[in-house]
Amino acid sequence: MPVSSQCELLGLSRSSVYYRPRGVEEADLLLMRSIDELHLEHPFLGARKLARLLKDEGYAVGRRHVGTLMRRMGIAAIYRKPRTSVPDKANRIYPYLLSQVTIERANQVWSCDITYLPMARGFVYLVAILDLYSRKVMSWRTWNTLSSEFCVEALQEAIVRFGRPEIFNTDQGSQFTAEVFTDELHANEINISMDGKGRWIDNVFVERLWRSVKCEEIYLHAYETPQEINAALSRYFNFYNGRRPHQALDQRTPDALYFQSDAIRLVA
Repeated sequence: MPVSSQCELLGLSRSSVYYRPRGVEEADLLLMRSIDELHLEHPFLGARKLARLLKDEGYAVGRRHVGTLMRRMGIAAIYRKPRTSVPDKANRIYPYLLSQVTIERANQVWSCDITYLPMARGFVYLVAILDLYSRKVMSWRTWNTLSSEFCVEALQEAIVRFGRPEIFNTDQGSQFTAEVFTDELHANEINISMDGKGRWIDNVFVERLWRSVKCEEIYLHAYETPQEINAALSRYFNFYNGRRPHQALDQRTPDALYFQSDAIRLVA
């Protein structure tokens, strides 16, 4: 029944009645957690194959519902295809700048992406900015919706703390093509690069970060509130940057490689 008809029957003013969005059902939260775990293990699988695996685990779910939840979580299968995120057609798409670039110093190229983090009840989104040379997490933020605002806050913090990069690379997601985000990059005279067709591999370093964060911290606990998950992430990223040895960095830490960079020493 339309809301206007309900108001008429109850004798209420239509202007005083507002729609209250429904929360995510408990069954969907459990399903989203399983989808996220399977996506980390098999990031190349789409909704059809994930639905098949979920059915093997006892879930009565179809590919359409899996696809709906994947869009809500902001994840997509990683494979060679025209695009891996849905851009806002009203926003400008910037060219890809890294095809002929050798990354050989800190603050040369930063990359940014968003992922989904499950909690005991509900979920949050995490955005992180990564220095591609050292793999150092420059800044991060969590939020309960996929918006540009918390991405801008993370960018501003990274610039204040560590200066500005020469190139900032993202995918073509609407959070990163929004003017409020690109204007911040322009204001700091940062070259904007966006992944183009077939450039799915450019986010591999950030995808590895997501795997580490979730398998080494998030999945080991059932955090109840965003405050708890923020405190845990703060501890984890301090460990990740300053104490955790990285095989790809010859067992050094991101902080060690970042702060020994010639570019960083010259700034200091």
